[in-house]
Amino acid sequence: MAKLLALSCWRNLSPRPHYPSMPKYPKGHPATTVEELSESTALFSVVGMTCAACAGSVEKAVKRLPGIREAIVDVLNNRAHVIFYPSFVNEETIREAIEDAGFEALLLTDGTHDKSVKVCRFQIKGMTCTSCSSTIESALQGLHGVLEARVGLATEEAQVHYNPNLLLTPNDILQAIEDSGFEAVLISSSEDFTEIDLHVEGAVTDDASMKLILDSLRALPGVLVVDLTPEFSKITVSYKPDVTGPRNLINVIEQTGNGNFKAKIYPTEQGQRNSHRREETRQYYKSFLWSLVFTIPVFLTSMVFMYVPGIKDVFDAKIVNMLTVGEVTRWVLSTPVQFVLGWRFYYGSYKSLRRGSANMDVLIALGTNAAYFYSVYSVLRAATSPHFEGNDFFETSAMLISFILLGKYLEILAKGKTSDAIAKLMNLTPDTAVLLTLDSDGNVVGEEEIDSRLVQKNDVIKVVPGAKVASDGVVVWGQSHVNESMITGEARPVAKRKRDTVIGGTVNENGVLHVKATRVGSESALSQIVRLVESAQMAKAPVQKFADRISKYFVPLVIVISFTTWLAWFLAGRYHVYPKSWIPSTMDSFELALQFGISVMVIACPCALGLATPTAVMVGTGVGASQGVLIKGGQALESAHKVNCIVFDKTGTLTVGKPVIVRTELLTKMVLREFYELVAATEVNSEHPLAKAVVEFAKKFRDEENPSWPEARDFVSITGHGVKATVHNKEIMVGNKSLLADHNIAIPVEAEDMLAEAEKMAQTGILVSINGKVAGVLAVSDPLKPGAQEVISILKSMNIKSIMVTGDNFGTASSIAREVGIENVIAEAKPDQKAEKVKGLQASGYTVGMVGDGINDSPALVAADVGMAIGAGTDIAIEAADIVLMKSNLEDVITAIDLSRKTFSRIRLNYVWALGYNLLGIPIAAGVLFPSTRFRLPPWIAGAAMAASSVSVVCCSLLLKYYRRPRKLENLEIRGISIDSSTDM
Repeated sequence: MAKLLALSCWRNLSPRPHYPSMPKYPKGHPATTVEELSESTALFSVVGMTCAACAGSVEKAVKRLPGIREAIVDVLNNRAHVIFYPSFVNEETIREAIEDAGFEALLLTDGTHDKSVKVCRFQIKGMTCTSCSSTIESALQGLHGVLEARVGLATEEAQVHYNPNLLLTPNDILQAIEDSGFEAVLISSSEDFTEIDLHVEGAVTDDASMKLILDSLRALPGVLVVDLTPEFSKITVSYKPDVTGPRNLINVIEQTGNGNFKAKIYPTEQGQRNSHRREETRQYYKSFLWSLVFTIPVFLTSMVFMYVPGIKDVFDAKIVNMLTVGEVTRWVLSTPVQFVLGWRFYYGSYKSLRRGSANMDVLIALGTNAAYFYSVYSVLRAATSPHFEGNDFFETSAMLISFILLGKYLEILAKGKTSDAIAKLMNLTPDTAVLLTLDSDGNVVGEEEIDSRLVQKNDVIKVVPGAKVASDGVVVWGQSHVNESMITGEARPVAKRKRDTVIGGTVNENGVLHVKATRVGSESALSQIVRLVESAQMAKAPVQKFADRISKYFVPLVIVISFTTWLAWFLAGRYHVYPKSWIPSTMDSFELALQFGISVMVIACPCALGLATPTAVMVGTGVGASQGVLIKGGQALESAHKVNCIVFDKTGTLTVGKPVIVRTELLTKMVLREFYELVAATEVNSEHPLAKAVVEFAKKFRDEENPSWPEARDFVSITGHGVKATVHNKEIMVGNKSLLADHNIAIPVEAEDMLAEAEKMAQTGILVSINGKVAGVLAVSDPLKPGAQEVISILKSMNIKSIMVTGDNFGTASSIAREVGIENVIAEAKPDQKAEKVKGLQASGYTVGMVGDGINDSPALVAADVGMAIGAGTDIAIEAADIVLMKSNLEDVITAIDLSRKTFSRIRLNYVWALGYNLLGIPIAAGVLFPSTRFRLPPWIAGAAMAASSVSVVCCSLLLKYYRRPRKLENLEIRGISIDSSTDM
């Protein structure tokens, strides 16, 4: 919650306009006049921003308008927040200025800022190359109300951000996809309700009872829609998860029938996505096997039996005129392959051409049809002519389709393995959970094993040793160690006791825990991780734009090259440009030219180009998730490999982030217990980390586990300075020198010396004043994180510059920097100043990575080329960052950069292979080697090569699954750290 509040407060901490040519008030009007004018606020959705430079362009375009007081651009959430004077400018002018800068803008009305954007995901069937995905994206972005549309070729999914206030629904989006010539299925929608299918037993034939059940469900608070599928005894219920839950629904059904009815969650497959992929794989496998049944005899009759005495005579026997048994046999066998098994390519070509584009199906259909129908012409002419000795290419069309079916089957298998990371994450949730029943005093009075999907908020769950935690929650009883490596990547078990949080899907090791469920279903950390990885795999890397541009022209260009190749060879043969001896004895010059043309058409592979980037991004983000590094898509991957400067926050990033009192000096005569009672009573009302450290330390002087502190009246928190309150009729102030100076309280020399000494030791000094006199000095230390020095050293060896920017005082910051080996330090920096420093480094030519805790660092995280948020446990969804380091280990900064470098090198290798294949394969297929070597590429071999190219690109990306962290990190011994609150004073 603190993170969300801090993020929402970021708007007020944004830097002042940094463009000197842009006044904050319209020209010709003095500032005093403008201050008297009324202000208005507008929020725009901006589509097309990909980096901080885009956000800067939007900000610059808006601020150049007269009457703009402030403009804040959030590149991550695609938002522009503008404060303006309506007397000089209006929302439409601002929107036009954003669009003139090259982006799409939509005004979001007040009251719908956060709820005006919903996200839905679709499974799409029928895509073959980037031309298909680009067509769908264009169709979706053309819908009024769609803010952003991403279509993943490798994932075969679409993710659409849309504004439901503009009367756009997921059904409208689905219809737009289908109108583009593809099949689509809705996977998920971010509506504020959940849908569940229940199977009811005992009421299948009783209509009256079933109606009673439906009416009872509809009467339950929180239930929105109830639908019945009688043939399957299935009831589909849409409900609000904050009001009711699946267990309540089942109880209503069973209570309605007085025990005669039983209900359970309807058994489903793991997901529509996996079901579709399995079905597609099965279909291609089945089609390939059937193609072999027909193609192998065609191959034998055309290339083997022709050289076997006896059998050759049978197939050469004439039926009518020059028509032979072999030609008829090949015609009969190849026709089912061409029109039945190859129907998918005709259908794909039709849909592609209908939407005004051309894909791989068009190339396959043209190539196989050319071979097939020329062969039909040859056969018919032989049947009607007593002298014509034709040559058929039936084996070419049949073998082409067979090899392409095999290639597609292997490609789908390989593509399925790229999403293994998500499948493994989804399988972490246990099948069952032990639900505890508690009495009014909190004592356990019963337990029941239930389906883990039936767990609801505030349920208390028993987790025995060796069992998985069923949902996110808080420990209310017991202590144990929990292995969280499957979620966070952290290998060491984490100690858990009362009031500690646990994550669903993690494994309890050695003790019994009672856990109160706080986040279930889509709210859980595991679900957030899955959504984050899914979204990352949908996001396109900027480098993919290269393939998208090529795909628009690739297929038409190949068709032109193929026709040109055929025409050139045909004319060369017709006019005897090359010797007649070049022509094989089994064909004439026309057939030779036709073979070259067909080979060019079928060897070209747009799929390899289209799969080069998304498959590598899918595997890279999946591997990152397994290592505890959540990378939000291709943009982050591409930017991270260029990082040459990293800006570190101090508290919670370089340090543990849990301050502890290490020294107390009293400057007045009083008992330490009484002193800390007054200080803790004052600080207990503050949420500041230093205040919590003081209160935690003060507990050691109390006998009770949960001490009650004296009442503090007139409590005031002064941001950046400290707190003050009245306790036991004494005025207590706890804070820094500025707090006391503002209240004219003199600071003794000994207190000044203690503060200076604390700064030298990288400690923070806190002054305590009682009734206007300094009564004591507290020294607070925030220990360095394990391995911080080694990580900074390794970054230097990678030629990456390290800088520390912190809001702490200069003395403490300098001491910490010296200890870890950072030379450049910026201290006492506010959040907006951190962002300005990042922008300054970018202006100097650096590609900047920012590492922070995602709270006060959010402006800098957004401003940086790559924002890396230190996250832990359930705080994984830090919106401001591009990369989330779940283990909170600094070494993962190196892992993230190294993984991005490895992934991007794999993308480069994929492009080298895909482009090199086409640049070399097309000329060879066109016959450039034929004049000198007599080497020609038969069309069926060209088709096999085309199929192999896509598979090889996907397999190249799959090698990333064997990624290992840099050896320097494997050899790095991360020392443990313990914090003892009982430090001697």
